[in-house]
Amino acid sequence: MGTRYGGLLAAPAMLAVCSAVLAAAGQAPAYRAPRTADGKPNLNGIWQTISEADWDVEGHSAAPGRVLALGAEDAVVPGLGVVEGGPLPYLPAAASKRKENFEKRLTADPEIKCYLPGVPRAMYLAQPFQIIQSATHVMMAFQYAGAIRTVYMTNHTDAPADSWMGWSNGRWEGETLVIDSTGFNDLSWFDRSGNFHSDALHVVERITAAGPDHLNYEATIEDPKVFSRPWKMSLTLYRRKEKGARLLEFRCVEFVEELIYGQLRKPGTKAP
Repeated sequence: MGTRYGGLLAAPAMLAVCSAVLAAAGQAPAYRAPRTADGKPNLNGIWQTISEADWDVEGHSAAPGRVLALGAEDAVVPGLGVVEGGPLPYLPAAASKRKENFEKRLTADPEIKCYLPGVPRAMYLAQPFQIIQSATHVMMAFQYAGAIRTVYMTNHTDAPADSWMGWSNGRWEGETLVIDSTGFNDLSWFDRSGNFHSDALHVVERITAAGPDHLNYEATIEDPKVFSRPWKMSLTLYRRKEKGARLLEFRCVEFVEELIYGQLRKPGTKAP
């Protein structure tokens, strides 16, 4: 009896200890990244997401691919999605356009034609990219199509012209790199399923080191021509750590010449 009641009496004390441990864990300081020479968080490295966002930024089930003859190889990989707060808030006309994009995705998706991926799509393609920091610029070099982004950390200006990758001005908020991008054309998509934007796109990204080998990535999307309200996506970027990790050449232009220019071939000639 004494042992039994002794255990019961000890239970409140054990609960108190566990509560204290959990409270201490909740108050643990956030990760502080190593510093560059100018004292800013060091985000240099080669990074890549592990997600299905390039298939569809929203949650989706497995489905047949765009080329049925490829069977499972081109099948849509299921994903939980990276969009927060429910389905994308399309305006009615834009929702119809998105449906049309999906139906024509085999030839209409800009990625198929090796066009620049745009922002934020470049950040979650299934290929790595490299961040290179200086005090005045943050460069992002992407393996896909040799795409490049320049984030201007000083001398912020408006975009001189619309472009695929937009114009990016950056600043630091403590441990977080905040990138404000405008000046986009309306040609890129968010994913392979036809989610799209207009030339009024405004993207604010927040990149924070959550550990030595992974970054938290958030992007808030605003486009009053397409969406009824701003919306946000979030995902994790992982450091490529294998021996000799680096960007390789993916010169995809030569892979799409037939798709883009095949109709211009002289009648009677065959594709190479």
